[in-house]
Amino acid sequence: MRLERPGPAIPRSSGSRGQTRVLRLQGSALTGTRATCSAGSLRGARVLVTGASTGIGEQLAYCYARLGAQVVITARRENVLQQVARRCAQLGAQKALYVTGDMATTSDPSRVVKFAVDELGGLDYLVLNHIGRYSFSPWSGDVHHVRGLMEVNFLSYVQLASAALPSLEKSKGSIVVVSSLLGEFPTPFTAPYTATKFAVNGFFCTLQHELAMRSSDVSLTISILGLVDTESAMEKVRVVPYPAGEAALHVVRAGSLRQKESFYPWYTHLVCLGPGGAGERPLGGVRELRELWELWGWWKGALGLR
Repeated sequence: MRLERPGPAIPRSSGSRGQTRVLRLQGSALTGTRATCSAGSLRGARVLVTGASTGIGEQLAYCYARLGAQVVITARRENVLQQVARRCAQLGAQKALYVTGDMATTSDPSRVVKFAVDELGGLDYLVLNHIGRYSFSPWSGDVHHVRGLMEVNFLSYVQLASAALPSLEKSKGSIVVVSSLLGEFPTPFTAPYTATKFAVNGFFCTLQHELAMRSSDVSLTISILGLVDTESAMEKVRVVPYPAGEAALHVVRAGSLRQKESFYPWYTHLVCLGPGGAGERPLGGVRELRELWELWGWWKGALGLR
């Protein structure tokens, strides 16, 4: 199904000298610097976003739409996809299309990519974001659940990337993988989900090396996200989250700049640095220290510590 409208010109920043507006977004936690990306670089870009009916995926779709991209979104619920696609068209997407797909069904990833390539005439960005449902609880021994979650959270990512790579090679495009801090830092009560994210990070980090070894022009960005205020996340925890819209903008920027990895919010990189790593990036201001303290309080509660 499709919803299309010509993308209106993106307004120029009043202080810019060039022909395109420049978005100045917070740099990655890796450097603590500020980076720039041109809105013009995404105008007309052909983008496929998975898991786009809600949460970060929905916000990703809106970010690309505002920048004048051609967007194909996918998820399971057609009625919700229709609403998101309509909103993307209103926000300025040059094309706003949707296709339903269940990533637990092995034939759907390839079908979704084929739809996007056929409708858009190719692909510039494959944004992998969808996840299956899981509970925040000790592992019960349910191997069937682990296998099913691995199908959705990992194997479908591999299928989507495999199906999209020929088109991305032609366009010198990008794969953007939305991953989790739990794929770098295992914690209790998340065993099946954590296993899938470790698999995602391991596979796509390896693929980064292999693409570089064969001098491929396809970039691969892995965005490590911490706690974001999506419905699925807030069902499981009760701490102050970071906004999903801000997380989405971070992911879009990282993919546009062809970064190998990015971290949001800042503490995810701090955690990934491991013991002694805090010295490599100075702690931020009062807000950052308060958030780190709140995070530690949540871990204490989750682990039953006093």
